[in-house]
Amino acid sequence: MTATMLITMCALLMLAVPVAVSVGLAAIAGMTIFTPLPLILIGQQAFAALDKFPLAAVPFFILAGNLMGEGGISARLVDFAKCLVGGVQGGLACTCILTCMIFAAVSGSSVATTFAIGAILIPAMVRHGYPVPFAASLQASAAELGVIIPPSIPMILYGVAAEVSIGELFIAGFGPGLLIGAALMAFVYLWCRFKGYGKQDAEGRLPLLAATRRAGLALLMPVIILGGIYGGIFTPTEASIVAVIYALVVSCFIYRELDLAGVYAVLRRSVISSSVIMFIIAMAGLFSFLLTRAGIPAQIGAWIIANFNEAWAFLLAVNAFLFIIGMFIETSASIIVLAPILAPVAMRFGIDPVHFGMVMVVNLALGMITPPFGVNLFAACSVARISLDRITRSLVHFVLVVLACLMIITYVPAVSLTLRDLFY
Repeated sequence: MTATMLITMCALLMLAVPVAVSVGLAAIAGMTIFTPLPLILIGQQAFAALDKFPLAAVPFFILAGNLMGEGGISARLVDFAKCLVGGVQGGLACTCILTCMIFAAVSGSSVATTFAIGAILIPAMVRHGYPVPFAASLQASAAELGVIIPPSIPMILYGVAAEVSIGELFIAGFGPGLLIGAALMAFVYLWCRFKGYGKQDAEGRLPLLAATRRAGLALLMPVIILGGIYGGIFTPTEASIVAVIYALVVSCFIYRELDLAGVYAVLRRSVISSSVIMFIIAMAGLFSFLLTRAGIPAQIGAWIIANFNEAWAFLLAVNAFLFIIGMFIETSASIIVLAPILAPVAMRFGIDPVHFGMVMVVNLALGMITPPFGVNLFAACSVARISLDRITRSLVHFVLVVLACLMIITYVPAVSLTLRDLFY
């Protein structure tokens, strides 16, 4: 049954069938052909996969990110970031990374970050002489921070799938997120100096006081959201609703850059994005149920333990496996299916499940910027209006930087766990 499910899923993916449909049809094939089960289980298990309170945060964080993009909040964050790091050669590229880090502290979505920030900064970088492929690949890579710096939708999914505290995952995400953000900024600064990009990046910067005053309400948003979560005022799910209300009030009534028609367009786009993710989760839940029923997690765990005697070897093998998986399967589906299988095995090696969650999230986030199915790449190419093949060469450097950071995160648990241990 398991082989049939996997072969069916891979064949459908190769035929460009959407991920959720591929996973669902593969599960149904396994149910009906080899182990006939009541078809009512399809609906029951799909509902059970979605019937989790933390998942309610997913559509609200997506909506908050879209509201920020359309309501003028992201533009003000760009101006603020530019006044901080835009005064050096390559400063506009560093601005892109820093803005994505700030935007990530509210949106929880890399795709929302790509569209909201890329729509402003990709044209700006091109005007300042950056090659279009470099600008697009930088934006796609920096937006990856949207799922690493909390709040993060993949972290919520991992917490639900592996039964790990979402609050602990959120606070553990700061270390990896800051490490990757700093590494990317260091690389683009040196690369721009080497290539001669961005010599006029200081033009058009606002004074620090003016930029801070203009972006004050935008900067207050992540403070309220994250402060409320870690201060125990509200849960991550409740925080997502607070983010939506705050973004709506600021965009519509204070900045006045979003009218009723704009709100409708944002709601429509958010509903479509949320539905896609929820459909994936539902079908992945059915797929995971059948794998568990067939005893696959236990078999994989036994095989790993028999073939890898050390934690470092296990982590290296998992990273290689997840890197390949991330190229072909959407991050949410990968986490929902693989976290219940791999997390218990990691714990048997003495690996903290929160640390392992960071390894999974960062690794699978790489899939968002690696061909052939990197969603951030498609979003950045859409904004930059270029084809995917044109950015591949520029993209390699950014992938290597994130891979180097992943190795540090994997083998230096303190990067993820120091802050967690201080708070919990």
